[in-house]
Amino acid sequence: MNASELRPRIAVISFPGSNDDRDAALALELLGAAAVPVWHAEPELPDVGAVVLPGGFSYGDYLRAGALARFAPVMDAVRDFVTEGGLVLGICNGFQVLCEAGLLPGILRANRSLRFVCRDVALVVERPDTVFTARCDPGQRLTIPVKHGEGCFFADEALLAELEHAGQVLLRYESENPNGSVAGIAGIVNAEGNVLGLMPHPEHAIDPLTGSTDGTFVLGSLVDAVRKARATSAAV
Repeated sequence: MNASELRPRIAVISFPGSNDDRDAALALELLGAAAVPVWHAEPELPDVGAVVLPGGFSYGDYLRAGALARFAPVMDAVRDFVTEGGLVLGICNGFQVLCEAGLLPGILRANRSLRFVCRDVALVVERPDTVFTARCDPGQRLTIPVKHGEGCFFADEALLAELEHAGQVLLRYESENPNGSVAGIAGIVNAEGNVLGLMPHPEHAIDPLTGSTDGTFVLGSLVDAVRKARATSAAV
């Protein structure tokens, strides 16, 4: 199988109000994937190896961020995809959607400052042994931008203890916590390890012109995982 045949297909879902869908698609393309656009009204997913829910303001976020998007027809297909072990990455608004849809625990609420934040932040990789962080080293420091108004991850004491014990925290803010997230949490995975939600935007840290290429460690890990799965399937 040649290199072009190993170009993994990854869906990028667009909701009304998504504004980072094209950025996510471009980043995936630069990392060797074939980004497949999927409209929110589609009842089924195309043949893809992973799904990305991008940042933005789905349905205007007039209720709670992600609360309306959870009812989009495509989300039923995403739930089935997750149940079957498919890889799903939710970035910023996508993280909010995943929490509202019950695919990730916890909630995202207004930043502690009650102000929109938009700047580079330093993150620490808690676990490099996942499909989303396989390119990372233990404790690696990443610089990736955030831009959100409701990025404060909250979990009560019982849920937080569960997340910590199960190793579901993948990324934390290193020192500056830009939104007041409990325990400095910037990204978590589900218990099965195939769904990641994170507030920072790795798709905006791919090109050196943006000041950091650390987003490649996250998105590149996802592309690697899909490519490996495809190659394994083709070899069977």
